[in-house]
Amino acid sequence: MRNFINVADNEHPGWKVPIVLGWTGMRGVVSLAAALSIPVTLADGSPFPHRNLILFITFVVILLTLVLQGLTLPLLLKKVKLKDKDFIKSEKEIDYEIRSELAKIAVEKVKKEYPEKLEQFPALKEQFQSWENRINSSEIIINYPEYQQIFADILQHQRMWLINKNREELLLDEEIVRKHLRLIDLQEERLSLGK
Repeated sequence: MRNFINVADNEHPGWKVPIVLGWTGMRGVVSLAAALSIPVTLADGSPFPHRNLILFITFVVILLTLVLQGLTLPLLLKKVKLKDKDFIKSEKEIDYEIRSELAKIAVEKVKKEYPEKLEQFPALKEQFQSWENRINSSEIIINYPEYQQIFADILQHQRMWLINKNREELLLDEEIVRKHLRLIDLQEERLSLGK
């Protein structure tokens, strides 16, 4: 029985990694060493023919490749789009992706099997619009403190209106008011969690 050492990352790198490594690799080390190793004079004491020209061409080629590849490296990286294998999505990102995918599945199911029922059942139509809004929304704005402040202010305004309505109308069912206050509390909680 053979014993092998397990390597954590034994996945084949594909074609992208070698291209980027080749593009970013050191340039001209061997050619510069070869050009500099050319003797100044030949065995008979005469100068080596075109030594200065060889050194000049070598330096120019090295400089051009360094500049060219250095300037085009950002473009290459954008084109190749290497994936960071150590990248881990946050819970928030995973949660957002799952909720968006679930909304997409629900919208597709309703469009495919129940399109005529949307007008028949207003609650289904409302839920359908909620799913569509989830798909089209960009929840990145929730991370902005200004947005959170505005939304919190709106929720507070709604809360105060409900409390005043409950005080003014004595015949109003308090359970209904409490239900709506709980919904506002839930929205506030969601906002504080950034969801």
